[in-house]
Amino acid sequence: MIDVHLETKRTYLTRRTLLSGIVLCTLSSCGPRALDRTGTTDINRSFGEELRLVELAANGRLGAYVLNTENGQSFGWREGERFAHASSFKLSLAAMVLELGERGTIDPGEILRWTEADMMWVSPVTRANITSGLSMRELARATLVTSDNTAANVLLRRLGGPEALTAFWRSIGDQISRLDRYEPDLNVIPPGTILDSTTPMAMGNTVARLVTGKVLSTENTATLRGWMTQVRTGMDRIRAAFPDNWVAGDKTGTGVGDDVHTYVDIAFGAPANRLPLIVTAYFEPANLVEPMDPVSVNVLADVGRLAVRSIAHS
Repeated sequence: MIDVHLETKRTYLTRRTLLSGIVLCTLSSCGPRALDRTGTTDINRSFGEELRLVELAANGRLGAYVLNTENGQSFGWREGERFAHASSFKLSLAAMVLELGERGTIDPGEILRWTEADMMWVSPVTRANITSGLSMRELARATLVTSDNTAANVLLRRLGGPEALTAFWRSIGDQISRLDRYEPDLNVIPPGTILDSTTPMAMGNTVARLVTGKVLSTENTATLRGWMTQVRTGMDRIRAAFPDNWVAGDKTGTGVGDDVHTYVDIAFGAPANRLPLIVTAYFEPANLVEPMDPVSVNVLADVGRLAVRSIAHS
């Protein structure tokens, strides 16, 4: 009998070894390096090429975007192509609650309630408070920090549905991102549509606006960033590559459909008192593995590694 776990591990190690070899070759003396003798445009092109090699080695479709908010430099790969949000939309939903509270459109302290019929999987906070209910602010934190699915649906229904989040994106300058359905349907884009999707560049710029104070007050920007730092599901994704002394946060998403799996992470990170590096990464593996594909997760970490290294050339 074949040990499935052993075979998975062997496949994982083989693909990771290949990936490491390709990336190291690109960074060493295996070929000429435009990085060492040209300007910013060629530097960004070089890092974009490295993202392409990450995609090639991992066997799938990778979309990524890296933005240095200190100097505005950026690079990406398939950064204009659409990918499913999966649960990563919950960062923007939490920000929307904070922003509407600032404008007085809602009372963040309003208590919302739900029933057993509303409950979904991965809903630890709403499960524990099904009798008492929670404030909109508490639900916003739950949907971001614990990715509570029931909390997300309860907030969306109270705020006007998925189209309300799309309108929020438009109001802050994001003309691309959209939400059309509730959990769990939104995790997979129906063939031939662009429902519930974004692009790495669009979401990277949105994250930058949200965490640098261009949308929220100083207090609520700090709150949102604080919630993002408390997310634990991304510690082996982009944030795995960030130095330990960085202030960093993220929101992950994992969409599992019959034909497409999407691994997502959208993150910020920087040394204390520095403007952050923004990194968004979306990966659709050609080989579908359940419940979680370590190769796909590590692709997102590899994007983070390239992002961190790009700072030295900015």
